[in-house]
Amino acid sequence: MIRKIIVPLLAAWCSAAALAEERKSPLLPEVHGTLHSKYEFQPQAGAGRFQVRTARVSVSGHLLPIVSYKAEIDLCDEGAIKMLDAYARIAPLEGFHITAGQMRVPFTIDAHRSPHQQYFANRSFIAKQVGNVRDVGITLGYTLPTDLRVVLEGGLYNGTGPTNQKVWHRDVNYSAKVQVFPTDALNLTLSAQGIQPGEVWMRSYDVGMYYATRRFHIEAEYLLKTYSGRAFKPVHALNAFVNYDLPLPRVFRKLSFLVRYDRMTDHSNAIDTDPATGHLVTTDHARQRLTGGLTLSLDRAFRADLRLNYEKYFYPPGSKAKEAERDKVVLELMVRF
Repeated sequence: MIRKIIVPLLAAWCSAAALAEERKSPLLPEVHGTLHSKYEFQPQAGAGRFQVRTARVSVSGHLLPIVSYKAEIDLCDEGAIKMLDAYARIAPLEGFHITAGQMRVPFTIDAHRSPHQQYFANRSFIAKQVGNVRDVGITLGYTLPTDLRVVLEGGLYNGTGPTNQKVWHRDVNYSAKVQVFPTDALNLTLSAQGIQPGEVWMRSYDVGMYYATRRFHIEAEYLLKTYSGRAFKPVHALNAFVNYDLPLPRVFRKLSFLVRYDRMTDHSNAIDTDPATGHLVTTDHARQRLTGGLTLSLDRAFRADLRLNYEKYFYPPGSKAKEAERDKVVLELMVRF
């Protein structure tokens, strides 16, 4: 399996590199990687575990000034090998591009971040359970030529995810996102999405904002997900956090202080059903979480970070806590190259 994935990536890199050398062009492909190694300890259970959460390798670059590409795999996504991104992009006009292939769809703020761009060791509920979508399709992007920076993105997709591409679809799945930057420090984001992984449509609406300065990053995001035919009750999810950076003189570049509050109501993936009734079942139970953390950066932000987080969970009566969704201490080393 590894050979089937890695060999084509290496072949693509070598071919593009040879083409760049032949043309004496600066279009040499770039190779990047992200490694997340962490230790988690659950005080209530008195148990811990070591994990390699992420081991991503990507190849990206340009074949022509207006044609680019990216291929990315994760060699250890919770122990499994997964193809993540595999797309080509054409930018025929200034500020406008067309992307075709497998990609993360334009939706939400936090779910659209790559692992090395995450502020906390573990992703928010919006980024992991409620708004996490990677699919195969086409995305259009356009930045308006105005003084007020506005970025538009939208596309059409299969809706059945990267691993189920042979299914024929009668309906079009969609995702759209608008980002407005009133100032360089302030971002306002609106997004909407419609996905039909089975018989039931899931339609989601997200609104978020962040304010970022040299020292502070303040962010809040709310997501509403509904199900067609009232197949499942609406899902509400919230993510809010504050990050403050303190520069350090030696060894470490900075020390970051972080606090996050996120919550979600009962959530269904619109696929799993109760064999007895045929109704959708809850795949992620309602919960709240308060996370406090410290991050030591050895290089500039999101390059080589040592993260220490404590997560405190709150469950309403009747909710079932998954084994991995309990109070825990997380120590993580993240390296991006």
